[in-house]
Amino acid sequence: MNQEDRISFLSPPRGAAPLPPGPVRYWMQAAIRTRYNHALEYAIHLANHRKVSLEVFFVLTWNYPQASRRHYQFLLEGLADVQANLSSRGIPFVLHQGDPPGVALRLAGESSSIVTDRGYTRIQRGWRDELARQAPCPVIQVDTNVVVPVETASVKEEYSAATFRPRITRQRDTFLQPLSPVPYWNSRGPLAPAAALPPADSVPGEPLEEALPGGEDAAARELTRFLEERLSRYSELRNVPDRDWTSRMSAYLHFGQISPLEIALRAVDYHEAVLEPGDASGVETLLEELIVRRELAINYTFYNPHYDSYQGLPQWARTTLEEHRDDRRPWTYSYRQLEAGETHDPYWNAAQHQMLRSGRIHGYMRMYWGKKILEWSPDPEEAFSRAITLNDTYQLDGRDPNGYAGVAWCFGKHDRPWKERPVFGKVRYMNDRGLERKFKEISRYTRRWTS
Repeated sequence: MNQEDRISFLSPPRGAAPLPPGPVRYWMQAAIRTRYNHALEYAIHLANHRKVSLEVFFVLTWNYPQASRRHYQFLLEGLADVQANLSSRGIPFVLHQGDPPGVALRLAGESSSIVTDRGYTRIQRGWRDELARQAPCPVIQVDTNVVVPVETASVKEEYSAATFRPRITRQRDTFLQPLSPVPYWNSRGPLAPAAALPPADSVPGEPLEEALPGGEDAAARELTRFLEERLSRYSELRNVPDRDWTSRMSAYLHFGQISPLEIALRAVDYHEAVLEPGDASGVETLLEELIVRRELAINYTFYNPHYDSYQGLPQWARTTLEEHRDDRRPWTYSYRQLEAGETHDPYWNAAQHQMLRSGRIHGYMRMYWGKKILEWSPDPEEAFSRAITLNDTYQLDGRDPNGYAGVAWCFGKHDRPWKERPVFGKVRYMNDRGLERKFKEISRYTRRWTS
């Protein structure tokens, strides 16, 4: 692996001081996978170079904000895959329970180095910073959940996709490079079966009725189905709610159970090998969503300290919404009514019920869902808070940069002013008649999720 832009040393320089004794430990937290994981491969490289042992560990905390049973079930299924796949490479995996930076700090006292992956939200960055401030050994962070490392893509918060796209596109091919697994020098072959992971049964919340299976193996199978069944018409049909022609990768990306790099490379390879050579619309649309749009969301979360609050919106959006704060709203609902999907709008209710039952909302309906929360709440600040809370609580990919940017987009982020109207001001408006004009079979979507 020679992409140095992915690697950063979080702890203070040690100068000529010798490294402490002990193994290299990889603190796996944001990239829960063994394939296309630059942090894992870098940790193996360090252990091989120093001829010391390697251990991978994950710290499970049962009180992660807004996380419920659906999230822990998906997470634990992913950790089971990691445990099995590391074992096949002769690499031990240890699951700890407790305070993540506290456990990592204790283990740092017994390690020659700690390698960690990179998260972009406030809590994830805080954990790593806390470890780096106190660790007695070097702490090395590897940016493996993006195609282009976040600070390489841009050194500031970007205004929109139009400003971000040329920056990241210029660098895309430099980082669209395959990552081969590094053999571990101290492997003695597959390890004996490890202890079973704890169940998610004790976590509050109901299990999903229609759940995606978690884990990198399930993610790889779902990606194969997408490439073989939906990539060819992805550009044409991805926004049609009743067709569900989406990639279904968002939850796997959120939990780091698949790499965006692997998705991109497999899509390009499949297009070149199987699909008609003249039609690249499907793969180009996928790369736009996967790299430009997703990494624009990460740019927003990384550079805007208020990414999950109303204050993170652009000034023009807050100004126009303030000017229309007192406009009469034709409908208003409580948080509990929204949560239960009990509004007058069958399309919105269907989207909410899809989220409650499956942990996801179709991408186009997710935009409509957020716009209506703005319209039906007593004020824009309350609307923003409700949208974030519902998204983080019920979406499998909640508490994620993509979700924060998606909610903020509904309030004007990464967008431009539009024709002024009540309640929304100059923020883009969406309504049910627009859905009906655009999607002639939208009623099939409502029947699917409200029956």
